[in-house]
Amino acid sequence: MINTRPPAVAGTFYPTDPATLAATVDQLLAGAGATSAIQPKALIVPHAGYVYSGSTAAMAYATLAPCATSIRRVILLGPTHRVAVDGIALPEGDAFATPLGTIRLDAEAIAGIADLPQIVFSDRVHALEHSLEVHLPFLQRVLPSFTLVPLAVGNASPEAVAEVLDRLWDGPETLIVVSSDLSHFLPYATAQQVDRNTCAHILQFDTTINPQQACGAYPVNGLLLAARQRGLAARLLGSCNSGDTAGDRNRVVGYASFSFTAASHHD
Repeated sequence: MINTRPPAVAGTFYPTDPATLAATVDQLLAGAGATSAIQPKALIVPHAGYVYSGSTAAMAYATLAPCATSIRRVILLGPTHRVAVDGIALPEGDAFATPLGTIRLDAEAIAGIADLPQIVFSDRVHALEHSLEVHLPFLQRVLPSFTLVPLAVGNASPEAVAEVLDRLWDGPETLIVVSSDLSHFLPYATAQQVDRNTCAHILQFDTTINPQQACGAYPVNGLLLAARQRGLAARLLGSCNSGDTAGDRNRVVGYASFSFTAASHHD
């Protein structure tokens, strides 16, 4: 029997009912508008409840539509909210489940990074973590078939994260997704200013983003280092905060989606 991590935040961050969930995600994707035909190598996508950040997340996932059939593996990195970890935690199990079905973990890819000193194995780190889980229904609706490498990034340097990404980079069949929200609990106008500044730093491939600027700062910095070394181009797809979507404006959380593509498009 396969050891599967069950969904932890279905019913809170997104709907539990499979039909409602599929319809919700499809509606968000449809609302994201037209996308470029250029396949992204990597995305940065927010991870709040769908009512808050789903529209911004959909802007990233909509970019995958033209190339969905070529993507076979997703490397998904996000911060740890509940269990502190030194380094980067992989689960010990074989699969992750959502109300839309089960996603097999990529055993071969995982075996290829298991020897790195920054990698640890812990089901406990993953059990209640929402930063990875909320992306899975989007991926399940956009991609026909894929395996998953779920990386819960604790205290890890940009170099430590980039080293893992370098081993897993591969070709167009491998997509990298970094899960991150922006500032937390600032007043609306302050948050807009702070988040604008953070977005500018991300677009400049600044690998010194801190957790006050982005809760996924550690995986974000690692991606920025790896992407910069490979000459990728970064694009801001959209941004907002919870005061724009479903929250009050006294204490907001910021969201933005980015895509990273090869700077030159030729074989």
